[in-house]
Amino acid sequence: MKVLTCLANQRRFTQLIRSLAVLFVAMLCCSDEAFADVFDLVIRGGEIIDGTGSRRYRADVAVRDGVIAEIGMLSNSHAHQVVDAAGKLVVPGFIDLHSHAESGLVSDEPARRSAPNLITQGITTVVVNQDGGGPLDLAEQRKSMERLRVGLNVIQMVGHGTIRSAVMGDDYRRPATMAEVAQMQQRLRTALKAGAFGMSAGLEYDPGRFSTPREMEELARTVAEFAGVYIVHERSSGSRPMWYLPSRDSDDQPSMMDNLHELIQIADATNVTTVVTHIKARGTDYWGSAGRMNELIQRARDRGLPLYADQYAYNTSGSDGRIVLIPSWATSVSDNKDETKPDEFAKQLEWVLGDAILAADVRRDIACEITRRGGPASILIVEHIDPQLVGKTLAEYASIVKLDEVEAVIALQLKGDRRRRGGARLRAFSMSEQDVEAFAQTPWTATSSDAGITLLGDGPVHPRFYGAFPRKIRRYSIDRGLMSIEEAVRVSTSLPASILKLDDRGVIRRGAVADLVIFDPKRIRDTADEFNPHRYAEGIEYVFVNGQLAVDHERWIGSLNGWVLTRSGRTPKTGAGNSR
Repeated sequence: MKVLTCLANQRRFTQLIRSLAVLFVAMLCCSDEAFADVFDLVIRGGEIIDGTGSRRYRADVAVRDGVIAEIGMLSNSHAHQVVDAAGKLVVPGFIDLHSHAESGLVSDEPARRSAPNLITQGITTVVVNQDGGGPLDLAEQRKSMERLRVGLNVIQMVGHGTIRSAVMGDDYRRPATMAEVAQMQQRLRTALKAGAFGMSAGLEYDPGRFSTPREMEELARTVAEFAGVYIVHERSSGSRPMWYLPSRDSDDQPSMMDNLHELIQIADATNVTTVVTHIKARGTDYWGSAGRMNELIQRARDRGLPLYADQYAYNTSGSDGRIVLIPSWATSVSDNKDETKPDEFAKQLEWVLGDAILAADVRRDIACEITRRGGPASILIVEHIDPQLVGKTLAEYASIVKLDEVEAVIALQLKGDRRRRGGARLRAFSMSEQDVEAFAQTPWTATSSDAGITLLGDGPVHPRFYGAFPRKIRRYSIDRGLMSIEEAVRVSTSLPASILKLDDRGVIRRGAVADLVIFDPKRIRDTADEFNPHRYAEGIEYVFVNGQLAVDHERWIGSLNGWVLTRSGRTPKTGAGNSR
């Protein structure tokens, strides 16, 4: 009996081994297609806006190894993660063509490096080292970001101001010699070889404002040799530069139109891809200029010049949020305004007002600044020792104190917080909404934030730090109908990607990197404003960076899956934080 039982068990064991062997052989013989529907991520039920401007369509998106593997009806597929996007729009991750995220991305704080204010508005790639700034050693900057790991993809520019300072030192308040320009070109080539996508310039700031068109043309020619991009903060964004004071400077200063002519001439001479960055028409004496500016750019584009712009769609700028309408020379005891103690601001102004010539000068400068900042009805009191004045405009304050606008500015310093330069914190709205709309509707103007990284609880910031991209979609597409949602997405995705010559981002198609955003078109909106700037956008439900989750059910999760991108090759699959 025991022998029979043993034989039966042996036969069953043999059958089991044979069955397993057959199954194993079958698995080996199966085609790859049998397992091709097992993905890392499947997004089901959403409508896809692919970033090209084409009409939306209903389909599922499957991701494997950080890349879009399939698009279609994938109801029978399997995935490690499935996201229900029914009623939502699935779009490429937003590419921020003008960002100041670089300092936050090398912070010791992982939360800051994850860029919560940017990632929650759908930004997955930032272009840093703007306005002529940033480090000269891009390799070291890249290594730091790779070592620390970051929450966004990063594209490095090299700053013209950085290069100019490296060559000219403190002796930069003059035109460069051609020998110095040649040295700048050599340093620029080194940076471009080290991975810079191009050169940024801040021609309204030191040291860039002392450059000549010839200097910029020669450097742009070098950028063009590497098929790079030239992103330019203009010499002026209105009738005159921000630094212009009628009491100290000649009236012969460049306007925004003058600068556009310079950029077009450089693009014509070098064929460099050029971006007029954070395009605007600042000041009441320049309002209504957007049409002329757009026409000038369009005519250049019609001739085949690779000329573009980017814009944050607000009628208030970054500098508008830290304005002091009184010139610093009138509240400072020396040329270095930082040497003045807080209790000396009002005292120094009183001394200036006691001199008839200086008093006339300071009043002229104040009047100029009021015009530059949008006029008294466009300048808002945001903080004041008298809470009843918070929310009042300068025009309203002038009416309350029964003074003209210039004298009201002086009263703010003398009767407000005497230990605060200007006496109060102001926010100006220096652009007209009509001009903002005109720029937003051009097909060659990309969306940007001009924002750095901030955390809840940090100091005052511009509302664009949290809402630039959702605002473009909500305010200018959905609410005002100035463009389709498809177009609002295109200028935030494939347009900047094409400017940067990125062929694997900014679109939803098979083989593209899975930088993806899912948002609710009924709920998407920016919520930050001048009084409450630290507010996350709403309606951005999911964000994926290189196929990895970064925002989950509108909740920032602090992931660090970004890459420092280079101009060749695809992102490796060997862990986050490496170069593409």
